[in-house]
Order: sequence, then C-alpha cells, then structure tokens
Amino acid sequence: MNSWSTKFPRAVSNEAKAAVRAHLGELKTAVLHQLNTSLPWFRELPANQRASLGEIAQQGLSTFADWFEHSEKKVKISVSGVLHSVFGNAPPELSRIVTLQQAVQLLRTVLQVVETQLPAIVAEPDKTAARYAVVFYSREIAFALAEVYARAAETRGSWDARLETLLLDSILAGDRADEIRSRAAATGWKATSGITVMVGHPAQLDEAQLVAQLREVASRSRLEILIGVLSDRLAIVLGSVRDIETDTRTIQRGFGDGPIVYGRMVDSLVDAPQSAQEALEGFSAAPAWPGAPRPISAAELLPERALNGDQIARSALTSQVYQRLARAGHSLLETVDVYTTTGGSLEATARQLFIHANTVRYRLKRVSELTGWDPTSPRDAYVLQVALMTGRLDTVLNQPEQ
Repeated sequence: MNSWSTKFPRAVSNEAKAAVRAHLGELKTAVLHQLNTSLPWFRELPANQRASLGEIAQQGLSTFADWFEHSEKKVKISVSGVLHSVFGNAPPELSRIVTLQQAVQLLRTVLQVVETQLPAIVAEPDKTAARYAVVFYSREIAFALAEVYARAAETRGSWDARLETLLLDSILAGDRADEIRSRAAATGWKATSGITVMVGHPAQLDEAQLVAQLREVASRSRLEILIGVLSDRLAIVLGSVRDIETDTRTIQRGFGDGPIVYGRMVDSLVDAPQSAQEALEGFSAAPAWPGAPRPISAAELLPERALNGDQIARSALTSQVYQRLARAGHSLLETVDVYTTTGGSLEATARQLFIHANTVRYRLKRVSELTGWDPTSPRDAYVLQVALMTGRLDTVLNQPEQ
C-alpha cells in the first residue's frame, strides 16, 4: 500500500494548530530528554550518532506538526513522503548502527511524548481530533520505518550474496591467500576449523529455494556454509565440521542424482582451495566408479582421479603406497602384486612366492598398516594395483637418461 486517504472526525481549530506549532520547541526538548532518560543504548552512542538520531526525532515532530495543521482536509498521505521527511537526512550508516528494535523504541518515545503532552496543549474541543492525529501518524511512521529497514535488508542481502559468490569463486579458482582472507572478512565467515568443499549435481529445485533449504539445514546443524550453483554443478563450502562423514551426509539432501564428492578437511579458508581441487577432480572422475558411496571422499577416488589425468592423485598413490612399500622391502611389493593378480588367493600367492600362507597373511597385514589400504578388500586391492602401476611408471620416468 503506497498511499491512502485520512479524514479526522471533526475539524481542528486554528487555535489548536497554532498551539502545537508554538509548543514545538518544548516538545523537541522533552523528546530529547526522554530519549536520554529511558533508552540506555541511546546514551551509550557516540555524540555524532546521538545527534543524528536526535535530528530524526525532531524531524518527526516537525512533520507531525505540519500534518496536524492540515488535519481538517481529506489529505493523501504517501509513505514515500513520510520516509523522505523523517528519514531523508539520516546518514546511510544509521540503519547498520541502530537495530530495527532500537529504531522502533526511538519513534515510540517520540510519539509517547506527543501523546502525553498534546492534551495539555490543545483546548478541550480539539482533544479528540488530536488523539486521532497521533494514532494515524503513528501508523504512517510504522509503515515508513518498516520500509526503511526492508530496503536496507534487501540491499544488504543482495550485497552479501555477491560477496559470498566472489569468495566461493576465489576458493574454487585457488586465488591468493590475501584475497581469500579479505573476501572472507567481508562476508563475515567465522569458522576457523573443520572446513571442506563438496561438489555434486544440484537438486531439481528453484535456485533460491535450494539455497534457502541448504542454509536452513546448515543452520540447524550449526554449520557455516557457502553455496554456489555453477551451471550443472552445486559447490558448497562447509565450515565448523565436526564429523565429516556425518555432516556431509546431512547436507547431501541439497544435491540431486549422481556422485557427491568432498575434499579433505582443512582448518582455514586459505587452505580450502586444496579441498576444492580434490572435490572437483573427484567429481569429474567419479563416473568411473558407478557404485561409489554418496557422498564420498575424494581420497577414496585416487585411482579414478589418476586415470582421469589428475597428477596430484597419481603422485599421492605413488608416495603413499608404492614408495612406502618399496622402503619397507621388495617382498611387500612383490606380495601385493602376486596377491592381486592371482585373484586374492592366499594359497596361490604362497605357491608362486615359495612361502607359507601365514607369511602371506603377515605381509598383507603389514601392507594394510603401512598404506591404510587392505589387500583383502576388493576395492582396496584395486587401489593398490593402480598404485603399483603409477609407482613403476613414475620410477621409470624419473630415472636419469643414460
């Protein structure tokens, strides 16, 4: 509703109008005194901010006096007009310094002073019209105030969304640490631990609805979140993660069909690009393992990532598996090779290596302890096989030319 018509029940006398105008200075003094007396937060503001708010309060009184003088006419009252007359001179930063609740308290104080003192200013025949004037003006001020803060909230929301998008883009692109820090500070990011990046397909929802749903889920789980829908991909940065498997499963409801991959957990947004790169590479390679769990850690997709050309994954397989086994002795590499190529048979491995089956069991246990991958598990055996291949190739490639 932008405007409406108001007509008071009876005309206000010229004497009443003149009396209100004559007492305007006293009303302004009374309002400032009441603000300092009844509002502790007002007293604690810096002098320049108290002065700005005092001017708003006094402007509100002046506007009321102008309006009261025309109360006998059927006047068209515009919310935008009230906004300009009362809030037009307010510094833009006041809506960030003073909360909506505080602004309501300020204007309520102004109107209480008017309501209390007006009956003593006007004569008896004008008291009823004066009371109506305060009621109707209070309504106008309420709408005006709501519009001021609604506009501020819309502007702040749009700006916050742009800042979050810039921060997410910086993380996904692996920008400089200083740039990520400054953008994180601008968005108000607070998490200093438990940060991971998730990538998958977005759920089939309107983007605004999807973002709102994810924020609600994250808030209930006490997680910080950055959200970005990038074409057919949904990228999420989670903060304050305590249990990465549990928390990523909680957030997965925002994803559609297909793989969901999350990167390593880091303790700073500055390190989040590492997690993002792993998640993106893992998501690209995930179709090679149709039966992969949802969600899945990028570390579980090292073979698929290596086969897809991810040099970081290939180096990880070589260093974390092949080189560790090589340092422990050739027998472990040989045992893994024979065990995986003979279909996971203890007896066949023992016969081919001319050792006892218990020795095979011991060596396989050592492999699991050293690498974290269990050769007796089909999936882990596959990881070990690929690691042996990448290790051998890297060894050949790194040999000096003769």
